[in-house]
Amino acid sequence: MMKRIKRAVRRRLLSKGIDFGDFHGTEPISDQFGFDRGTPVDRYYIEDFLSKNADAIRGRTLEIGDDEYTARFGGSQTAKRDVLHVHAQNPAATIVGDLGVPNTLPVDAFDCAVITQTIHLIWDMKAAVEELKRGLKPGGILLLTVPGITQVDRDEWGAGWYWSLTQMSAKRLFEEVFGEGNVVLGCYGNVYAATSFLQGLAVDEVSTDKLDVYDPAYPMIITIRATKA
Repeated sequence: MMKRIKRAVRRRLLSKGIDFGDFHGTEPISDQFGFDRGTPVDRYYIEDFLSKNADAIRGRTLEIGDDEYTARFGGSQTAKRDVLHVHAQNPAATIVGDLGVPNTLPVDAFDCAVITQTIHLIWDMKAAVEELKRGLKPGGILLLTVPGITQVDRDEWGAGWYWSLTQMSAKRLFEEVFGEGNVVLGCYGNVYAATSFLQGLAVDEVSTDKLDVYDPAYPMIITIRATKA
């Protein structure tokens, strides 16, 4: 108890010398994740993950909303790029439906599914993971990212923003569906990155050298590479 009190007193004394500068207010610099200022900090991590796993983005692919990432990182390796969206009004959609609903995807259809920042919007997250596995061909690969430390969307997706994950929750969820040995997990983030992201700063406004430092106590982006056995 005394050690905790001493640490608390020390923190109060040290905090008197901190200059919060532009972070002093209760409103973020951007409430649009940084999209209005450039490339958001979380996208720096997501795109690094996809770049390092570009070998898997091949054949028939699936992506959410559009085919930007499968085209960018798969390129000529891709034979057919399908797009899933929950709204039929999306002109890019080749499949319309909700991943949380069984039989939304064709069975054993995809060599790779690139699913970024999506399944936290689905209440029955495990059902969504099971549906993604069902849609993959045997040997097919799922490249997926989920948020850890994040703001919640103020606009369209806010009402259905149900979850944030840690590495341990993601490990348990995906290994229960894909099986142990078929899942490779990763994590990005540190206190500098999380603070920058929560304030809505863009990548070109921060130090990428500092973004590249990893601290497991500040999980910002969780990455999953899962293979259908």
